[in-house]
Amino acid sequence: MEQMHLIRRSLEIMKGGEKAALATIIRTKGSTPRKAGSKMIVYPCGKIEGTIGGGCGEAEVIEKAFEVIKTNRHSQQRVDLTKGLFYEDGGICGGIMDVFIEPL
Repeated sequence: MEQMHLIRRSLEIMKGGEKAALATIIRTKGSTPRKAGSKMIVYPCGKIEGTIGGGCGEAEVIEKAFEVIKTNRHSQQRVDLTKGLFYEDGGICGGIMDVFIEPL
């Protein structure tokens, strides 16, 4: 999903009084599925727009985003993709992402 679309959508959400959270990768180290600046909007119902990489790491951020929506307080989540690096499925990137999650 185009990043500018997500920024425009974030503004619409804030103006319209909807509840959601915006997750933005602010820093990466090593191999990660997406890089700094990638965004994802999370809605209370579980719907998302955009992606920060998918898989278990994205699921962790979605869970934290629900908390951000509920408390209306920003948070930061570190997603460590080095755990399980030697699993046979090959789905682990091997890097670390820091994600800033803010209420909209």
